[in-house]
Amino acid sequence: MRAVRLSVLTAAATAAALTAVTGCTEKSDAKAGDGTVTVVAKDDSCEVSASEFPAGHLKLAVENRGSKVTEVYVLYPDDRIVTERENIGPGTKATITAEIKAGAYTIACKPGMVGDGIRRQVKATGGAAGTKRSPEMDAAVAAYRQYVQAQADATLPKVKVFTGAVRAGDIEAAKKAYAESRIGWERTEPVAESFGDIDPKVDVREDGLEEGQDPAKDWTGWHRLEKALWQDKKIGEREKQLADLLDKDLADWVKRVGKAEITPTSMANGAKELLDEVATGKVTGEEERYSRTDLVDFKANVEGAQKSFDLLKPVATKNDPKLVAELDKQFAALNTLLDKYRADKNSYVFTSYEKVGEPERKELSDGVNALAEPLSKLAAAVVK
Repeated sequence: MRAVRLSVLTAAATAAALTAVTGCTEKSDAKAGDGTVTVVAKDDSCEVSASEFPAGHLKLAVENRGSKVTEVYVLYPDDRIVTERENIGPGTKATITAEIKAGAYTIACKPGMVGDGIRRQVKATGGAAGTKRSPEMDAAVAAYRQYVQAQADATLPKVKVFTGAVRAGDIEAAKKAYAESRIGWERTEPVAESFGDIDPKVDVREDGLEEGQDPAKDWTGWHRLEKALWQDKKIGEREKQLADLLDKDLADWVKRVGKAEITPTSMANGAKELLDEVATGKVTGEEERYSRTDLVDFKANVEGAQKSFDLLKPVATKNDPKLVAELDKQFAALNTLLDKYRADKNSYVFTSYEKVGEPERKELSDGVNALAEPLSKLAAAVVK
């Protein structure tokens, strides 16, 4: 769960926002020589090298020339996420590969990773040229769709154990059920985030609320209840109402997840996003700041990323066997490292993160970074 979220706008509001936001300029309709669309993100502008490009496999070359960490999104007209890349530091570059159908889209740069971003309307033209998939790709997408649905289906009963304990006023039982209720969500978080409106309801932290939102009224979901259980140490009527709301919002997620747009590149990019989640929330200890169950989320994120990789491996092996070998190595190394902190290899009982010292946190961070770098190349390997 990233600290800030892109707010969901209605179609009319989206159109108004696109015309109202300033500073997003277009350099020209010319693309880079290899067909790449360049995006130059600054503190007050978002320069996109092409307002139109062929449908198919889109490659964005992003450079942050601003002074703030930024994010870059490709969005559908209703603000659902096609693809994204977070935490692009000042003076750094990133490459984003995505599968794009013909139609209208928005490219948004978010300096400081806050607000709706500086936006640019773009269009993918033509038909489905360049998006034909091999049987291996179709099989990977189908299997991943089944996996995502299975994770969602399995999550709801576990959530109801958690929320049932909250409604009963049983703090210790709720604490015991909390971390396990989040595993399926954490494994498949990029798919859930792609809808735009569900994640801010169920997984936002207090400092991730949009400007102007009141935590007393607008903060909902797991982390609001986490704070009540571990910090406030009390369950009142408001918490019981929030438990009901969490059930409702996650039931909506379960119904909608089967309709998510899933492509081989979105699977690969989602795997990288899960590692970014680990780097920015779990390793830092920011995600589960009250319960200190960060390592449970950490493991679930890694499992979700590895599932995407494993399903894409037949395609990636043909195109880049060295990358696949490196990813196998780094996944194994990170899982071995995580196993040091769990009761046994078949359990999700992990050491409380408050007991993990700074040297050990640095070791975990290094393991994540060693995996994240080659994982960022998986999408490109899938479409070679």
